[in-house]
Parts: sequence; C-alpha cells; structure tokens
Amino acid sequence: MKILTGAQIRELDQYTIDHEPIASIDLMERASRAITQAITTRFESTTPIVVFAGPGNNGGDALAVSRMLSEKGYIVDAYLFNIHGTLSDNCEKNRDRLKSEGLVHSYTEITSNFDPPKLTQQTLVIDGLFGSGLNKPLTGGFASLVKYINQSTARVVSIDMPSGLMAEDNSANNSAAIIRADLTLTLQFKKLSMYYADCQQYLGKVQVLDIRLSKEYVKSIPSPFSTVDAEYIRKNMLTRDDFAHKGTMGNALLIAGTEGMAGAAVLASKACLRSGVGKLTALTPRCNTTVMQISVPEAVLAIDQENYYSEAVAADEFDAVGIGPGLGKQEGSALALMSQLQQTQCPVVLDADALNMLGSHGTWISQLPDNMILTPHPRELDRLASTTCHSDSERLAVARDMAESLRAYIVLKGHYTALCLPDGNVVFNTTGNSGMATAGSGDVLTGIITGLLARGYSRKNACLTGIYLHGLAGDIAAARVGKECMMASDIIAALPEAFKAMY
Repeated sequence: MKILTGAQIRELDQYTIDHEPIASIDLMERASRAITQAITTRFESTTPIVVFAGPGNNGGDALAVSRMLSEKGYIVDAYLFNIHGTLSDNCEKNRDRLKSEGLVHSYTEITSNFDPPKLTQQTLVIDGLFGSGLNKPLTGGFASLVKYINQSTARVVSIDMPSGLMAEDNSANNSAAIIRADLTLTLQFKKLSMYYADCQQYLGKVQVLDIRLSKEYVKSIPSPFSTVDAEYIRKNMLTRDDFAHKGTMGNALLIAGTEGMAGAAVLASKACLRSGVGKLTALTPRCNTTVMQISVPEAVLAIDQENYYSEAVAADEFDAVGIGPGLGKQEGSALALMSQLQQTQCPVVLDADALNMLGSHGTWISQLPDNMILTPHPRELDRLASTTCHSDSERLAVARDMAESLRAYIVLKGHYTALCLPDGNVVFNTTGNSGMATAGSGDVLTGIITGLLARGYSRKNACLTGIYLHGLAGDIAAARVGKECMMASDIIAALPEAFKAMY
C-alpha cells in the first residue's frame, strides 16, 4: 500500500470530490461518521467529552463529530478556536449547523483569551486542532493548550493526526507542543511519520478509518513510500517442484561466529535452513565446532583455524552468502571481509559485525560492489554513515541516500523495518512486535534472507519476504509465549507456521 504525503492526500480528497462526485461538505460528513463510530465503539455515552476544534478542516471534522456524538446522547462541550477570524469553508458550515441544532451541552468560540475547561481522568478530549496539513511547529496559545492537555489526566483521541505532529518530517519540531494521544483515528492511510519509532509516543493506538477516497487516483499517484502486505508476499512466494532435490534448492554460505559467539552462528544457520535452502555451509572458527555440530547437524561446517574469521574462502559454488552474525571486529576479520567481497559474485547479505567493521574503516563502504544487502539497526547505520542522526526521518533519509549512492539494498531494522531500494523507493514492513527486541533476532533475519536468496528470490523479494516472514514468525511466537518471554529461537520455531500461512 502506498504512503502518501499530506499534500497528496489533499489532492486525493479533491479528486474524490470531483470524480465520485461528492460535495466536500458531504465527504467531511462521511469522515465524521466514521470517526464518531470509532469513538462510540470505545466510550460509553456517560463519558464527558471536550472537543477542541481548530479553524481548518480538521476542526470541521471535530465540530461535525461533536454534533453526531450529541445526537447519540453524549454530553459534549465544544470549543472552536477562531483566533484570526478565518475558518475554512467546511469548518464554518459545521459551526453554523452545530449552533443551529443546539444539541451540544455547550459551544464556545474563542477569538482572543481562553480560559480552558477542567480536564479530569473521566474526561475524553477530542483533538481536532490541526491535522496532516501542518507544516511548522505549534507556538503561542496553541502550544500552551497542547501542554495543558498533555499535563491533564484526560484521555485523548486525535482526529487524523495528533495536533502538532507533522505528517512527514518532525526533525525540527517542538516535542513539548505535540499532543500525546491515547488513540489516533487517522483517515484512509497512515501517514509517513506514523512509521517512525520516535513519533510513537504521540500516537497511542492507531486506527485507520476507510472513508472511501478514490482508489483509482491512489493507483495513479506516485509515491516513493509504501508498505508490504500478505498479498504481495503470497504472490511472490516460490514453489517447490515435486522433483526437487537439495542440489536444486540453493546452496548458501554463512560466515558467522567467533570465540564466545557461537550462538549467533547457530541462530543464523537454523533460520537459513528453515527458509527452504537445500544446502548450508557455515564458516566458523574451530572453537565453535562442537557447538555447531550438536546444535545444527544439518549444516556443513567449514573451519577457520583461528578463533576468528581470518581468511576469505572460495564462494563460486554458493548461490548466496551471509556475513556478520557474531563475527567479532578483529582487524584480520576486517581484511578477510573485504577480500571476501571482492571475490564473491553471488548475492551477499552484510549484518552485525560485518557492518561494524565497514563503519570503522571509513572509506571501505564506498568500495562495496553494487547490489549488496545491508541490514543495519539504527546505531549501525549511524556508524556506516559516519554521522549521528537526531530523528528517525533524518535516519531514513540517510539510509535512502546510501542505498541510491551504493546501489545497495538497505534493510533498516526497527518495529517498522524499512527496505531502502537502489532506485530511491522505500518499503515498510507491517509485521512484528516489541518481543522481537531480543538478542539474536537480527541473526535470525540474516539467516532467513540468505536462505531466500540461495533459493532463487531476487534481492528485493528476498528482503521483503524475509522481513515480512521474520515479523510474522515473531507475531506467532508472541502469541505462544508472550512478548516478555520471547527469545530469538522462538522466532525460528515459528517460521514453519509463518511460511505455511503464505502458501
């Protein structure tokens, strides 16, 4: 599914109005009914409601919701902020209708000073001050109102976006002037900033409300941002021929583990084998031999004579190579890594210590061959880019630029893992949960992607299928053992069920 900018969503609104066709006030009414339904589903009619409406269309939604809730027997106190004496056309129409019908408990229009109402733990605040069109931080009275709401014990439902939060880039925003909602009822699509970890503190739970905007226009409008879903994964899953044998199902090499880090090699190897690869060779130091042969008897071992990865190996017979889990950061390993990359022709996944070694040798990253797959977490990306990113939007921009300049596939790991493609497009994953924030989870992902590459998936589809199934297995594991108790091995144990769900 595409992720549209705030400007594109306004274009989509207008296209729907022009081509459905539907009057803009009726489209607002449709959206407001969906918002009202979501609120009445969650909150009893005895809940006291305070609505704060801004002067634009977000405020128009809020006033229409005030009217609809009042019709259903809710006690609503509505406040419209008309400081500059200018309301959007639909906001003005909804104000006039609200006043003429006289159903709300109270209506106050603020044109100058404002004495805020008391907000208690029982109060539900409906935030309709500003929506996805905001393009600068809130200041003055609106910033003060946001702080007042946030300091209260009231529950907060935001319409479309928490007021003060911008739809795309919040790197220069004022965090103290952004509503901290308990629930965000966003219209038609999640906005880009909703996929950033540092914006989650403002969103609470997010529910997307379908207000039937034009699907035809969505198909035609370009966007570099999208999400991957089960339909895409199912459509691109490779099938296993009835006459397949291990020689036709892919041959993978994993270079992983150092002294004391055999577990990373075990996890990556098990995940690789669970991903359908026909054969796996694991290159690991001699000190890990016993652990590996007991834990992963299906893998062929290639033994490094040192207690760390010290020498590149011939990779001509392999269909994919994964390098990095538990590899350590010995200088000899760094030299072996670059030698390995220069002589390896098949697809390569770089993770963990492989990325850290690149990051500690500043110019090496520019020497990477095209079409590498890199799977950094945020701090690893910062080290690779030799920078310190101060927001997730800034970090994603760095990852996009890196993917384009290196002609690489950057898998930026997080709750919404983002695949940055060489052509500048970004695809967010939609599976996974916080229980996966556990040691070894990234090693499992490396194993999965390496196995899929060896099976014959393209780099793009190996990454997308890998992150989706990794997250789905995490969701299955969380249902089994709970998020608090999850270990990386639980994700591997759930992989068969995740794969079966996609066939």
